[in-house]
Amino acid sequence: MSKELHGIVKAWGATLRKTQAVAKKKRAGSIFAIMSVAHVDDNDTDTPCEVYHAEKVFSNGDVYTGQWADNCPNGHGKYLWADGCMYVGEWIKGKSNGKGRFCWPSGATYEGQFKSGYMDGEGTYTGSSNDTYRGDWVMNMKHGNGTKTYSNGDHYEGGWRRGQPDGRGRYHWNNGNHYIGQWRNSKMYGNGTMIWANGNRYDGCWEDGLPKGNGTFRWADGSFYVGVWNQDPKEMSGTYYPSTSQSCQLDWDPQEVFLNDLSVCNISEGEKISIFPSQKMVNWQCEGDFSQKQTRRKNPKTRRASADGRLSSGDCSWSSETDLGSDGNENLCPEREAGEESFGSLRSDDHIDTIRGIRHHHIRIQPTKRQGETITKGHRNYELMLNLQLGIRHSVGRPAPAQSLDLRSTAFDIKEKVWTKFPPEGSKHTPPHQSCEFKWKDYCPLVFRTLRKLFNVDPADYMISICGNDALRELSSPGKSGSFFYLTNDDKYMIKTMKKSEVKVLLRMLPAYYNHVRAFENTLITKFYGLHCVKLTGAAQKKVRFVIMGNLFCTEYDIHRRFDLKGSSLGRLTDKNQFETDSTTTLKDLDLSFIFRLQKAWFEEFCRQVDKDCDFLEQERIMDYSLLLGIHFREVPQTNDPFTIRARSFRARTSSGKEQNNDGENMDLLLEPSGWASIRLGINIPARAQVTVRKNELELIGEPTGEFYDVILVFGIIDILQDYDISKKLEHAYKSIQYDPTSISAVDPRQYSKRFRDFIFRAFTEDS
Repeated sequence: MSKELHGIVKAWGATLRKTQAVAKKKRAGSIFAIMSVAHVDDNDTDTPCEVYHAEKVFSNGDVYTGQWADNCPNGHGKYLWADGCMYVGEWIKGKSNGKGRFCWPSGATYEGQFKSGYMDGEGTYTGSSNDTYRGDWVMNMKHGNGTKTYSNGDHYEGGWRRGQPDGRGRYHWNNGNHYIGQWRNSKMYGNGTMIWANGNRYDGCWEDGLPKGNGTFRWADGSFYVGVWNQDPKEMSGTYYPSTSQSCQLDWDPQEVFLNDLSVCNISEGEKISIFPSQKMVNWQCEGDFSQKQTRRKNPKTRRASADGRLSSGDCSWSSETDLGSDGNENLCPEREAGEESFGSLRSDDHIDTIRGIRHHHIRIQPTKRQGETITKGHRNYELMLNLQLGIRHSVGRPAPAQSLDLRSTAFDIKEKVWTKFPPEGSKHTPPHQSCEFKWKDYCPLVFRTLRKLFNVDPADYMISICGNDALRELSSPGKSGSFFYLTNDDKYMIKTMKKSEVKVLLRMLPAYYNHVRAFENTLITKFYGLHCVKLTGAAQKKVRFVIMGNLFCTEYDIHRRFDLKGSSLGRLTDKNQFETDSTTTLKDLDLSFIFRLQKAWFEEFCRQVDKDCDFLEQERIMDYSLLLGIHFREVPQTNDPFTIRARSFRARTSSGKEQNNDGENMDLLLEPSGWASIRLGINIPARAQVTVRKNELELIGEPTGEFYDVILVFGIIDILQDYDISKKLEHAYKSIQYDPTSISAVDPRQYSKRFRDFIFRAFTEDS
C-alpha cells in the first residue's frame, strides 16, 4: 500500500496546479459548487448509489479523486484540501474509514486505521520535528499500548490513556536515566524504579512524578537509604545503611533527590497535533446509510431522511420538533402502511407515536427543581441540625498535625472514638449555644480526616457547606431503610441517619474501604467524609448516628432523569405516570428504556472500574447496592415549562460539519480531544442513549430501536452498607418460595455481584 500511496502522491503533484486553476474559474457562491470529471455524467438520471471513479474540484479549492457514490466519497480515494492537508485511503459514506494516510502541510503524517474520520485503531504518527508514535489510537487520542520516540532523544514504551502515558511503562531519557513502573496522567505514580546513568537507583512508591511513601535509594557502591519519602521534609523519615567498604557515615540529605537528581528527569511533552483529521472531514449534503438508500429505491414508499434529520415517507413529512398539530391531534398521513410493529411495554415517562411504521419516541421533561424542605426554627429536627453543625465545626476545626496517607492499623480500631460534651453554657473546648445539652461522638476521626484529604476536600469549604449560615434541607420522605436524608444548601454533601448495624458494617470494612479508594481514584463507590453520633441528654438518651457523604448529583448539569439500578426485577417498577414523574423521581430497573453507548475509551474505563468496585464489595460480603444514574438530555432548552423532546435517528449538522442540537450546542465538544481533559468517570460522561422496547414487562433490557438521545451521564454505586446477615438470608429464603430466586434483591453477595455486573454491562455498551 505504501508504494501505491507514494505513486498517487507523485502523480497528483503534477496535476495539482491545473486542478486549482480550474477551481478558480468555476468558483461560485456555494462552497460545494462542483465540476465533475467522471466515467458517467452527474445528473438525476444516474443511479446515485452506483460506485464510479470521479475527479471533483470544489469551489473552495479542495480536490477529490477516487471512488464516488451517493454524492460522497465511497471506496478508495484521495482528498486534497486547499490548505495543503491530504488524505489518501479508504472512505465510507464521506468519512475516512479503514486504512489510510493523512498528511499535514508541516510535513507531519499519520498512517494507519481510521474510523468515522478519527484516527482510531493501530497507526503511526510522525511529527514535523520527527516525534514518532506507533501504537493504538482511540478517537484521535493515543490510547492502549504504544511506543513514542521524542525529537529530543527521549523514548517511552508502555500504556497510554487519553493521549498520555498511563499504566505500566518504561521511559528513557537522552542522558541515560530511565524509569520502569506505573504511570498516571503522564506522571510516575504507583510502584516504580528510577535508575540514573551514574548507577544510583530508587525503588518504591511514587505520586505525581515524585517519590512518596515507602522507598529505598541505593548508591552504586552498595550503600542505601530506606524510609518514608515526601517532598515535605517534615513528613520524611528513614535510615541510612553504609556499604561494607565505607568507614564513616555519609553526610547526605534525602531532599537532594527532589532538588537535584530528579530535576533533570522532566517528561517531554512532545509535538502537538495542529488539527485533527476528523476536523477536516466535509459535511456531505447527502450523507446516509448506503444499504438503506438501495432499499428505498426498490421500495419508493419506504421512509427516507432529509439532510436536516427529518423523516419522510411518500408525500408525508414530520417536523423535528413534534408530530402534534395545533389542535393537539396527531397530523397523520391519509395512508397507513400495514405490518406496524408492537412496541411492547412503555414506561411512565416515555411515549412512542407510530405513524406509517415510523417510530417516534418522546420524553416529557419537567423543569428541574430543588429538593427538600429547609429546616427552620420550629421544625421537628431543628435542634438536631444545630447539634450536628456544632459537632462538625468542633471536629473539623480541631487542630491536628500534618498526616501522611499511610495510616497505622490503630487508627481503624472500632474503639477509636472521641466523646465531647456540649453544655448550653459552653465549656473549655465547646462554645455556648441555644440548643439543648448533648454529647457528640467522632468515629475514627483520624481516618475520616485523612479520607477528606484524599478526596481533596478543603476543610474550610467543608465546614462552611455544613455549618455555615444556610440551613440544611430535609428530603421529603425517608428511604426504604427508614433513614432520613439531609442536603447542604450548596448541594455538595448529603447527610444520612444510620442504624447501629450499618455503623458496624462501615467500621468493619473501613480499612479495606480506605485502601480501595486510595488505590482507585476513579472509584464509583460512595465517598464517605465523616461518621458521627449525637446523644441527647435527659431521660430519653436518644442516639442519632449519621454519615456524611458526597452528593452524586451536585453537578453543573441539570439532572432530567434519575434511576436506581440493581439488576433485579421484583418490585423494581415505579408506580407513577408521566405527569407525576419529574426530575426528582427516582425510577427503577423496569422503568429504564435505554441502552447507553459510550465511546471505546470511556467504556473500557467504566468496565474496569465496575469490576474493581464489585470485587471489593463481594469480598466485604456486601449486597443490595445499586447504580444511581442521572441523565442530562443535551437537547433540552432552558425553560420553566414542561415540554417534550423526541429521539432522532439522524443528526442535524451545521455548515462546519459539527453535530448540533436544537440550541446550537456543539455536540462534538466533549468528543474532541481538547474536551477530554474535563471528562471524569461517573461525573460527566458523554454518551448516546439508544431507545429500547421490551417484548414483555419483566424483561430488564429491551430491544434497541435505532433512535438516540445525546446525553451526559452522572453515576455512582450507592447503598454499600448492607451485608448478607441473617435477616437477608431469611428474606431470601422466604421470597424464593413465592418468586423466581434470580428476580429478588436479597441474594448471596457473589451471586448479587455477578447479576449486577451482567445487567450493567448490558445497559452500558461500547458505541461502535
